[in-house]
Amino acid sequence: MKAALFLKLFLLSSLTLFHTKSSATDAAQTGSNIVFILADDLGWGELGCYGQKKIKTPHIDRLAREGVRFLRHYTGAPVCAPARCVLMTGRHLGHAEIRNNGDSGNGRPFPGQWPISAKAITIAEALKKKGYATGGFGKWGLGPTDTSGSPIRQGFDRFYGYNCQRNAHSFFPPFLDDDEGIDVINSNPIRGHLRKPEGDILADDYRAKTYAPDRILEEALKFIDSHRKGPFFLYCPFVEPHVAMHPPAEWVDRYPKEWDVEKGPYRGQNGYLPHPRPRAGYAAMISDLDEHVGAILKRLEEHDLVENTIVVFTSDNGTTHRSRDPKFGVGGVDADFFNSTAGLRGFKGSVYEGGMRVPCIVRWPGMTRPGTTDNTPSYFPDWFPSLCDVAGAPHPDGLDGDSLLPLIRNTAKLKPFLRRKPMIWEFHGYRGQLAVMDGKWKAVRQKVRTKKPEPWELYDLDQDPAEATDLAQRHPAVLRRLRNAFLADRTVSARYPLKLPE
Repeated sequence: MKAALFLKLFLLSSLTLFHTKSSATDAAQTGSNIVFILADDLGWGELGCYGQKKIKTPHIDRLAREGVRFLRHYTGAPVCAPARCVLMTGRHLGHAEIRNNGDSGNGRPFPGQWPISAKAITIAEALKKKGYATGGFGKWGLGPTDTSGSPIRQGFDRFYGYNCQRNAHSFFPPFLDDDEGIDVINSNPIRGHLRKPEGDILADDYRAKTYAPDRILEEALKFIDSHRKGPFFLYCPFVEPHVAMHPPAEWVDRYPKEWDVEKGPYRGQNGYLPHPRPRAGYAAMISDLDEHVGAILKRLEEHDLVENTIVVFTSDNGTTHRSRDPKFGVGGVDADFFNSTAGLRGFKGSVYEGGMRVPCIVRWPGMTRPGTTDNTPSYFPDWFPSLCDVAGAPHPDGLDGDSLLPLIRNTAKLKPFLRRKPMIWEFHGYRGQLAVMDGKWKAVRQKVRTKKPEPWELYDLDQDPAEATDLAQRHPAVLRRLRNAFLADRTVSARYPLKLPE
């Protein structure tokens, strides 16, 4: 009797960790391979399929023609580490363990960022339980290799790339992380931050033997080769176009020299490495990223995996912001020249649209309708339940997002996509910023970690995507509803204390 009771209690406790939501029933058991590609600091308007006129992105544009392009997709945070935390754990910034960039404090030259905890459940862990091989290739940013945040300890069978975001500031680093060891790739590495106030600037002076993005791509392709019989989850958080900008010369040479006559070379005055042709250099970074996406798509074709693979492409936040020298943005980026935000307000580090609205493309043959668009608001927490549904895996408890499969599969008319609650951001960087979104309405509050926090603002994104007109005074009931939704759906974090002002 006691044994039977113990067995019953054990089974009940086991079911509390993972449960299957009813929303997944018509999509479960597909077992498709999953390729998730995450660009770094790629702006809303920096792809041809999103209106870019100067930078060439043929492979990503092809992906858009063959799948669905989301027009209102949002990152989990406007900077690197918290965005990745939200993506990997499916918990928005009001619940996330990581709510800002920050180093682990272990004293190393490349310390790695503050680790997510052992109790955190990642997408990789959920898919691994379903029998997926799991590999991560690129920039991690969620904990050093000897901590609970190591990708190998968070569900990944294989990891190769940059564990530490600081190491990722160089494309010619001394080493790349190889599972929980290191692979020394450059005996004479190039530091990511140098200046040259005077004299000629030669791009080759800031290049070394091994270009890290190419090595990372090699390992990602090997993973596909090794696991082509599937199912597999390939996570590629590539480092481009995050500065410093030093792409291969072949890509720089494909863009007009005339672009850089007006402003001349970038000398490192706004951080990161100098470059003789910064506009061409930045475009080349995105083209190189596009080429790497094309290489992955080609490898799927070579192994006849296209029909059984969902490919997701997006970015971790908006484009690089301006800095102290108005002539150039951080790292020499010229977002105005490329119209990188496509008219949206703000850049990386901002909860306005330009910092958080990101490109998002999904191709899933037989499921997505080629060349379509979707204007439904969606964000990073939605990917955890979505990918679980692709795999036929149960959803962990506590996820904040909703499965996007009705939108991806174009079945929303038959089974509408329903969001359970407003979308929330509690960002502790850049003096503290809050945002909450419900349909067309978006509320924003700035400087909440200062002595003089600014009042809540309210925008109608259907009529005013540039967030030019604050409607807080005209619609107090709407603002009150969004503010109360935010207050009701956040947890207090000991690491990120926040005394919310009235």
